[in-house]
Amino acid sequence: MPLVTVLIGAADAALAGGALIAAFVVREGLPVLSETAWAWSQEFVPYAGVFWFAIVVRVALLAYEGVYRFKGAFSYSREAAKVVKAVAIGSLLIVAWAFLFRGGYAFREFSYSRAVFLLDFVFALALFLAFHLLVRWAQARIRSRGINLLPTLVVGTNAEAAGTIAELRDRLGLGYRVAGVVATGDTTESEFAGTPVVGDFSELPELIRRYGIQEVIITEPDIGSERLFDSMMEVGRDHRVEFRFAPKLFDLLPQKTAVEQIGVLPMVRLFREPLSDAGRLVKRVSDIIISLAGIAVLSPVLVFVALAVRRSSRGPIFFRQERVGMDGRVFLCLKFRTMFADSDEEIHREAYRKNISGEAAGEVFGKVENDPRITPSGRWIRRWSLDELPQLFNVLRGEMSIVGPRPPIPYEVEEYDIRHRKRLDMKPGITGLWQVSGRNRLTFEEMVGLDIFYIENWSVWLDLKIIFLTLPAIFRGDGERTER
Repeated sequence: MPLVTVLIGAADAALAGGALIAAFVVREGLPVLSETAWAWSQEFVPYAGVFWFAIVVRVALLAYEGVYRFKGAFSYSREAAKVVKAVAIGSLLIVAWAFLFRGGYAFREFSYSRAVFLLDFVFALALFLAFHLLVRWAQARIRSRGINLLPTLVVGTNAEAAGTIAELRDRLGLGYRVAGVVATGDTTESEFAGTPVVGDFSELPELIRRYGIQEVIITEPDIGSERLFDSMMEVGRDHRVEFRFAPKLFDLLPQKTAVEQIGVLPMVRLFREPLSDAGRLVKRVSDIIISLAGIAVLSPVLVFVALAVRRSSRGPIFFRQERVGMDGRVFLCLKFRTMFADSDEEIHREAYRKNISGEAAGEVFGKVENDPRITPSGRWIRRWSLDELPQLFNVLRGEMSIVGPRPPIPYEVEEYDIRHRKRLDMKPGITGLWQVSGRNRLTFEEMVGLDIFYIENWSVWLDLKIIFLTLPAIFRGDGERTER
C-alpha cells in the first residue's frame, strides 16, 4: 500500500500544521495569513520556523512508531498508544526547537506563548488519535472483503493448527489469508480443516517463494530447532517473511522475541530482523558520518602508518582478506599489512580450528604465540590497533559497521554450529563488545556470547557506549594480538 501510505502521511502533515495554526488562532486571536499579500501575517512569522519543524517531526515520529505499517494484525489500543507516544515526544521536541533555536537570530528577543504549544499538543493528540483510529477501522472493513491480507502458511496438522485456521478464516479483519497447510510428517491428505495441504516441511522455503508467503505460523511442537532455523536461513532475509509459533514451542525461544495476540490466539514472533527499518537507517547514517569524520581526522596517521609498512618489508601496503559479513556475504576486509608478504596461513587456520572445537582449552581465541610472520613494525601497529583503520573504507562501502560483531574468516565460519551463525545476523564492526571486554583474552564461546548479546540488545546508546569505551581499550594496549 505505498500510495495509501503516502496519502496518509500527507494527511498527517496537514493535521500537524493545522493543529499548530488552530492553537495560535485560539490563543492569540490573530490571523495567520497576511491580509495584503500571500504570506504569513506579521504576528505568525516567529512561529513559521516552528510550523515547518512541527510537520516534519510529527510525521517522522509517527513513522518511527510504526503507524504506517499496514500488514498483519493490529489493535486499537496499541495504535492509540503509538499515537500518544509520538505526539508527546513530538511536542517536547517542538518546544525545545522553539525556545532554543528561536528562529535563529531574527527572533532571539521574541517571547513564545507557552499556551500555544500546550494547545498544539491537545489539538494534535485529538486529531491524530481520531484520524488513525478511523484509518484502522477503514482497514478492517476493507480486509473483511478479502483485501490487504497477508498470504500465510500454517505448519502442522494438529488441533492447534485447526484452531488457528478457523480463527484467521472467521476474522479476516486480522489481516491473514491462509494459503495452505504444511505437513510435518507423512500424510496422504490433500486437505486439512478446509485448507489445501501444499507440501511438507522439507519444502517450506520453496513453498514460501512459490506462493509469495509473508507469514508462517508454526503449530507443531515436534519440529527440531535446527530444522526450523535452517529453513529460516534458507528462506533468506530478502523475502522479509515473519515466522511465528504457538507457545508450546517455548523451548525454541531465542532471547529476543515478542508475545503477541492475533484475535484470541497467543503467538510468539521470532525477531528475524535485529534492527527495525528505522534502526537500520539510524545505524547506517551514523556509520557514514563517523567513518567520513574518522578518515578526515586520521588522514595524517593513515599516511604515517602506510610509510611505516612500506619501509618495514617488501610487499603491498594494504592486506586484503576475505571476511564473512551479514547473512554470510563474503567481502574483502582492508587492513594495513603487518606480516611478511606471502606468509603461510595454515598455522592460523589450525589455531582457529582448535579454539572453536574446544581442543585448545585455556588458550585465547585468535592467538598464535610468538608468531614469526609479523614484521617488526607490525607488532606496534597491531598493539595500537592502527592496522584496522583502513576498515573505515569498508564501513563507507556498507560492508561493515563502526560497531558490530567481530568479522569472521571463511574457514572459521566453516567450523560454526547453528548457534554460532547467529553472529552473521548483523554487519561486522570495527569495534564491538568483544573489543572492549577483553578482546584477545576471550575464549571463542565468550566472544560468541558477547556478539549475540549485542545483536539481541542493540540500541543507539549501546553503540555510543562501546565507541567511548574503545579508546581506553586501545590505550591499554588491548590491540596487541596475533590475529591475522
